[in-house]
Amino acid sequence: MKIGIVCYPTFGGSGVVATELGKALAKEGHSIHFITYSQPSRLDFLSENLFYHEVDFHSYPLFEYPPYELALASKMVSVVKDEKLDLLHVHYAIPHASAAYMAKQILKTEGIYIPVVTTLHGTDITLVGKDASYEPVVTFSINQSDGVTAVSEDLRKETYASFRITNDIEVIPNFIDLEKFKKQKKDHFKKAICPNGEALVVHISNFRKVKRIGDVMSVFYNIQQEIPAKLLMIGDGPERAKAEKQARELGIHDNVRFLGKLEAVEEVLSVADLFLMPSEKESFGLAALEAMACEVPVISSNTGGLPELNVQGITGFLSNVGDVEDMTRKALFILDKNNLPAFKANALKRAKEFDISRILPLYESYYERVIKRVAGSVQLTGL
Repeated sequence: MKIGIVCYPTFGGSGVVATELGKALAKEGHSIHFITYSQPSRLDFLSENLFYHEVDFHSYPLFEYPPYELALASKMVSVVKDEKLDLLHVHYAIPHASAAYMAKQILKTEGIYIPVVTTLHGTDITLVGKDASYEPVVTFSINQSDGVTAVSEDLRKETYASFRITNDIEVIPNFIDLEKFKKQKKDHFKKAICPNGEALVVHISNFRKVKRIGDVMSVFYNIQQEIPAKLLMIGDGPERAKAEKQARELGIHDNVRFLGKLEAVEEVLSVADLFLMPSEKESFGLAALEAMACEVPVISSNTGGLPELNVQGITGFLSNVGDVEDMTRKALFILDKNNLPAFKANALKRAKEFDISRILPLYESYYERVIKRVAGSVQLTGL
């Protein structure tokens, strides 16, 4: 198949999933064409089946903001025509699904019927989509897609509850490339961070309010009151300065390192003992899955899609949002040397259920069904 993938080219979950999916599809022999405004952060061109098409858009005095959606739709049209694509797979509802609808209508005028699959990742539904300014467009774009997937059952339910959706939504969970995240023993790195054998706790996010970075600091403060421990904070965002200030105020700043954005997070996770994800909302929890793939148990909130990933008492524990004391107790239980090995083994075992080798066929099968259905509809209506 020749597939166009439209995504945000950033470190965020939807961009990472879209890029890794495209790379995996290319390895299987599919021709994959990325369409976005800059090269995705995890995209390399070691495969002859990977292509990148940059969306070029300009500022004009007439426009207060550059019309990216129009430029994106135009680029989709040209790539579909020039590369003879079989399907467009857009990640994130706004503006990708709405731009795809526009591109589809333009192509129809030339007798080209391109199926569009939209994957919902979370904030496009739980945050942006619920904004009254965007809700009608989100609803329309989802309903006009030829196929719709969501990364968790919770996100699927929330989409139906929040919007007037008439389309069927298929749940295809996020995934991990276990080969990439296979535990890499970097004892020299662990020794540099934890020279006296301290427990190593890690948090990865985009440091937005929804991630509850303050709770990460509070839980870690409680942990290191009981046992020697270090905390690595990976990522960046608007809450970072506040978190650094909180660390200083709690007197734990010397035991906390802010590493900023890292691409090879597996190198850090490979030596970690515990992963903290106290988020107010997570549609799936991709960072938690990456940790589990590195044999790192997870302390998370029990919201959104996290209960579908983190198994209570097996791969880690789940607590109510904001319950710092409960998270602390459970974290200390996991970090007990008598308990940690079993949790680590269980985390990896669970991560194997989300290996790309299991999830990729679900996407391939779904693409084929959508393409067949659209082709049948075109023949039936005589369009």
